[in-house]
Amino acid sequence: MNLRRNLLLASLAAAAALFTSGAQAQDNVLRVGTDATFPPMEFVENGKRTGFDIELVEAIAKTMGKQVEWVDIDFKGLIPGLISKRFDMAVSAIYITDERKKVVDFTDSYYAGGLVVMVKADNKAINKLADLDGKKVSVQVGTKSVSYLTEKFPKVQRVEVEKNQEMFNLVDIGRADAAVTGKPAAFQYVRTRPGLRVLDEQLTTEEYGMALRKDTPELTKAVNGAITKLKADGTYAAIVKKWFSNSAAK
Repeated sequence: MNLRRNLLLASLAAAAALFTSGAQAQDNVLRVGTDATFPPMEFVENGKRTGFDIELVEAIAKTMGKQVEWVDIDFKGLIPGLISKRFDMAVSAIYITDERKKVVDFTDSYYAGGLVVMVKADNKAINKLADLDGKKVSVQVGTKSVSYLTEKFPKVQRVEVEKNQEMFNLVDIGRADAAVTGKPAAFQYVRTRPGLRVLDEQLTTEEYGMALRKDTPELTKAVNGAITKLKADGTYAAIVKKWFSNSAAK
């Protein structure tokens, strides 16, 4: 009887130790959702995720003593995935908006951007924002571009696509007159593809933030603290310098 009792106690102790070690390992992991199709912010190159957001998150995790576990998901699924606890944080060039702040928390802004218009270089019909009326404009589903054009430019014929690259391709092949997207991605694409240009006038000025659940305020505080440290020790400035030319960072 005592032998069975001792074996049971030993089994329970082993299970408890395994659970504790597993929990500690989980504590050292920061699960981050991203849609890595948005260069230079996040994209895949040679089979590996890279970009401004990717390097910044890796640096933040290192400062916090954590390992990053990336979760790939379409942009439109980032906020729902975060809320349903598929990951701890969503980072994918996400604008801080009042609508999104109703359901998730954000870190302090870590970079400024905004919506811009990209057209073919020889497009003479679109030279200012008002010229968008009546034109076919490609946008990515789930982004602010959709709601902004719906509200501010109701005469625009929106062509909604799933991926950032599809949006640019439609302009390239002439199936869309323009694309509306974030400034960093637009400048990056124009630099790599001749025959395209970005209008001088921006549609909006936006702040990028990292999204976290409202039930993890301590994690939000810790991430903000890590960003502050990276700015103080020069790491943040080095990452910005690596990924943004002067023209794209204005």
